[in-house]
Amino acid sequence: MIKRPFGSSGLWVTPIGLGLAALGRPGYINLGHAQDLEQEYQVASMEAHAHAVLDAAWEAGIRYFDAARSYGKAEVFLASWLIKKSISPDEVTVGSKWGYTYTAGWQVEAEKHEVKDHTLTVLRRQTAESLDLLGTYLDLYQIHSATLDSGVLERRDVLEELARLRDDGLTIGLTVSGPRQAETLWQAMEKREDNRPIFGAVQATWNLLEVSAGPALRDAHQAGMGIIVKEALANGRLTPRNDEPEFQKKREMLERVAANYETTIDAIALAAILKQPWVDVVLSGAATVDHIGSNVKALDINISGETLEELNSIVESPTDYWSTRSQLAWN
Repeated sequence: MIKRPFGSSGLWVTPIGLGLAALGRPGYINLGHAQDLEQEYQVASMEAHAHAVLDAAWEAGIRYFDAARSYGKAEVFLASWLIKKSISPDEVTVGSKWGYTYTAGWQVEAEKHEVKDHTLTVLRRQTAESLDLLGTYLDLYQIHSATLDSGVLERRDVLEELARLRDDGLTIGLTVSGPRQAETLWQAMEKREDNRPIFGAVQATWNLLEVSAGPALRDAHQAGMGIIVKEALANGRLTPRNDEPEFQKKREMLERVAANYETTIDAIALAAILKQPWVDVVLSGAATVDHIGSNVKALDINISGETLEELNSIVESPTDYWSTRSQLAWN
């Protein structure tokens, strides 16, 4: 897998990265998450499982890894793997996120799995926690789920602290979520400190069902921001695990396209993202070694414009997509 520049940040990434949202905690909203973990939730078992998936990702050529403070012990597992493998910070690019605090207490079911707080106090606390675990491996630090409603992009003290971290050598990014992803990103692109952009990267949801952020991501790419695509498989909805009756016609079409390319639905979904000229890295949300093997097949698919047009027929409205996502069960 050939590394490529990550916008104008000076960092390098591989076209496919590994996100650790499904590997660092017992509960997550991906379809079939319990099956992926085989209901083995002890910390030692989950760390060994995460290391096995990280090993497979490394062997496949993946060199971008993405964690967050709220992903349970994702940063812990990633740090212990990097040290165990004697991987140099120069060999990988590592991103993490601040703004959510993990509150599930290592349980699959919890009243609240994570609590959002975009204040300066949380930023400083979680920056220290991430740096304590990841040290010089940490390259990219992102606001976790910045939205217009959270007001984080209007907090002068937070923006000044992010600019300080930028000046200390971290690339500063943000992740966006919800039907107003594009508006949030456009607002973030205007934020400057010392006449320099604060944000050098963005991570957004863009997949075969939710494409509304595309124009904003194109603009961000042209402005020199690094672009990461998350939730490429729509939390499992773009896999054979999606047995929703109303989705079956779309699934049949995806299966037909995958058969034409002699591959799998997930590989087709990832290949469609990689075809977008503004994408730097798409995250695999792999929770098993087999997922890694299937996901990286996307690199070998030269998807046609005609196929992309056909796939465009399954796009949902942003409102419908995010409403469905909000109803996915933690498992």
